[in-house]
Amino acid sequence: MKKRNKFEGIIMIKNILIPTDGSDYSKTALEYGIYIAKKLDAKLTALHVVDIKIIEGPLFSDISGSIGLLPYQEFLAVIEESLNERAEAILKAFKERCEEYGLDPELRKVRGIVDETIVEEGETADWILLAQRGEHFHLSGGGLLGSTSEAVVRKSRKPVLVAPVSFQEIESMGIAYDGSASADNALRIAAELYDKTRWPLSIIIITEDSGRATELSKRVEAFLETYEEIDSAIIVLRGKVEHEIIKFIQEGAVELMVMGAHGRSRFRELILGSTTSYVIRKSTIPVLLTR
Repeated sequence: MKKRNKFEGIIMIKNILIPTDGSDYSKTALEYGIYIAKKLDAKLTALHVVDIKIIEGPLFSDISGSIGLLPYQEFLAVIEESLNERAEAILKAFKERCEEYGLDPELRKVRGIVDETIVEEGETADWILLAQRGEHFHLSGGGLLGSTSEAVVRKSRKPVLVAPVSFQEIESMGIAYDGSASADNALRIAAELYDKTRWPLSIIIITEDSGRATELSKRVEAFLETYEEIDSAIIVLRGKVEHEIIKFIQEGAVELMVMGAHGRSRFRELILGSTTSYVIRKSTIPVLLTR
């Protein structure tokens, strides 16, 4: 008889929201979206946010008055029309790429504050999949903290998959496990993904405490035993958590990392240098973050 547990059947990935800004980074996110949608038989929804900070911000009003451009309202109409035309072109390209793989995406164009709109629209999806960097990455000096990706990860109640700069096929998963509630959820999602993808799991536990490592290993083993024949391995590492996760990723053992968006210390995740921020900034593979 097939083993079951109380979570079986709950995780149904049927709709993946992909914010797109037309950048090369968001095109990579789309490639991951297509790849995963085909694996999970999921629908893709493209979202382009027309940024009201550009349209309604004080910048253009100040510029138009100081250098003798068109009156503000006329200038605003020109800018808005240009942004809308660009949005239509971006969504059209998204749809055409999906159709090459037999997918029929839903297209959405929404006016709003970018990160807040993504989180709001994501409430109707099962996952949000977005680029590690966006079209304005260079303006932030290369830092992710405070960017759209970071803000969405912090605010979203749905799992968020952050795609790296380059695409590669996923053949195995890593799970960073620390015993927190969000890590339990990450483990559950990874186990359910295995059922559909057969991507082997490598569960990494990072602690200097051998007793804690044994305790967490037993928890993982007990959970995975409720599933049938999951190809998995538990790896115990020592060192600083975020550095060990990135080192593990760089070794090339997995092509997808799953982890909780918040560790055992919720306060620690709110400060500069948190594990979540560091990992999604440095990772060269997709990182799926859960609460």
